[in-house]
Amino acid sequence: MAKTKPGKKDLDSYTIKGTNKLVKPGDCVLMRPSDSDKPPYVARVEKLEADHRNNVKVRVRWYYRPEESIGGRRQFHGAKELFLSDHFDVQSAHTIEGKCIVHSFKNYTKLENVGAEDYFCRFEYKASTGGFTPDRVAVYCKCEMPYNPDDLMVQCEGCKDWFHPSCMGMTIEEAKKLEHFLCSDCSSDDDAKRSLNSLPVSPSVEVKVRRTQSGFAHVLLL
Repeated sequence: MAKTKPGKKDLDSYTIKGTNKLVKPGDCVLMRPSDSDKPPYVARVEKLEADHRNNVKVRVRWYYRPEESIGGRRQFHGAKELFLSDHFDVQSAHTIEGKCIVHSFKNYTKLENVGAEDYFCRFEYKASTGGFTPDRVAVYCKCEMPYNPDDLMVQCEGCKDWFHPSCMGMTIEEAKKLEHFLCSDCSSDDDAKRSLNSLPVSPSVEVKVRRTQSGFAHVLLL
């Protein structure tokens, strides 16, 4: 293996203490926090290095949780959302508690079941300034909020926009039972059309639950 400094060498992998799980550069890991009351930190392994005493150090790039960012957690942030920061650090490999998976936003929304080890990231975060990349994201519904994958949304069959049931005066249970859905704007237009010509309704059309990433407007993240 190539030596990086006198007495130090790069490692291809590291076995998490007390387990048979192998960590390699590029993997995402859970790291023990200094405060036991806090959830584990999440980081991406950039490099593994051992000294002449075989003490293993890991260079990581930290993921921040929304509440750890300057702006704090906002309504559209998912429970498992992380920001990939520009904050790098070197820690003892003994602080690695386990492995996890940080999915792209698109792949996360396609998961049938979200496990404890599943997270997602759609923003990079500059820790010193609180800035995000990208700094604009698509927004939906009459509330004009970005998509939170934890929230149920229904698609209007007219304009094809997506809406929160609560913003439409419905409960989640009511929304799940819908066979057809038109937003208030499209419903008004539809009523006007029906007064002139009765429209057939296809029983094969189903209300779609929010899955796509396409958007109709954008919001600036401050």
